[in-house]
Amino acid sequence: MRLLLLSTSRLHGGEFLDYCREDIIEHYEGIPEVLFIPYAQPGGISYDEYTDLMSRALEGHGLKVTGIHKLTDPSEELVNFGSVYVGGGNTFLLLKTLYEKGLIDALPPLVRDGSLRYMGSSAGTNVACPAINTTNDMPIVYPPSLSAFNLVPFSINPHYLDADPSSRHMGESRETRIREFQTLSDRKVIGLREGSWLKFRDGELHLGGDYSARCFERDKEAWETDPGDDLSFLMNHL
Repeated sequence: MRLLLLSTSRLHGGEFLDYCREDIIEHYEGIPEVLFIPYAQPGGISYDEYTDLMSRALEGHGLKVTGIHKLTDPSEELVNFGSVYVGGGNTFLLLKTLYEKGLIDALPPLVRDGSLRYMGSSAGTNVACPAINTTNDMPIVYPPSLSAFNLVPFSINPHYLDADPSSRHMGESRETRIREFQTLSDRKVIGLREGSWLKFRDGELHLGGDYSARCFERDKEAWETDPGDDLSFLMNHL
């Protein structure tokens, strides 16, 4: 199984998928065509617009992109591709559509057996987890369940932000919301900061990028993991 889970598709001031270019090229090595899943529709853009946007970004990495919405039967035609990229946007909309298209059941076995390499960003990273409980998004639609692909046994909070002690904002911090989730679940959560990603290959999980990630366990102090750290132990319960 090969996974590349990005916090975001673009950093402020940069181009799409440019900040992690080398790891994307390595991830898709030997794979000439990527199947893109645009169902999360960030900002309400169309499937074609979103696919064109990501196609231009990945073509710069030497990759051809096909939008899954162009397929007649997506759940059956997955086997014709060696890789998939699930884009970001609204996680609830993404998950609802994955259920409607039969992909919630069809996709994970192909990823787990190595037939399909998986890359996700933001919402696409959320759905790689057991469920989407730790998304930042508004529930603009209702999926049949919060359960997702379960490719990793922990949860991820993409776009993780640290509390700003100088801010006048009195609402809950990301850490507070994750702690709320863990009052009901003993699942570990990785707060993935912008510019960071998780890479799983050859049975090993590592943190990539220039920033640390914040790790949460129920009834324990949160702790930081540094870029390059081996986090393979987090996969033990898969």
